[in-house]
Amino acid sequence: QVQLVESGGGLVQAGDSLRLACTISSRTRGAFAVAWFRQAPGKEREFVASIDWSGTTTDYVEAGKGRFAISRDNDKNTVYLQLASLNPEDTGVYYCATRSLWATRTAGDYVNWGQGTQVTVSS
Repeated sequence: QVQLVESGGGLVQAGDSLRLACTISSRTRGAFAVAWFRQAPGKEREFVASIDWSGTTTDYVEAGKGRFAISRDNDKNTVYLQLASLNPEDTGVYYCATRSLWATRTAGDYVNWGQGTQVTVSS
């Protein structure tokens, strides 16, 4: 059983930065890819960033390239998402999710999900 807990969201102004964290607890030892998705009110959940089990391969939504950075600390079982130069379009609930080994951009490929953390960017 895998449990994920997101933290680090909040209310910020346009241009500010935030660092989100996803802490992973698992009864079994496994190699997980982790992705972040976000969902704005009235919109579908969309891919934001991912990192594979080894931490060597990352992927970002086009709008996040150059502004977002995903990383992982396997000793702490935590994946981070650094968000910079935030704008109101980045507002939403941010979820982390895991699947075995390799990351994808498709929410349906992920097995375990956290409860989400709210990010609100005011203009």
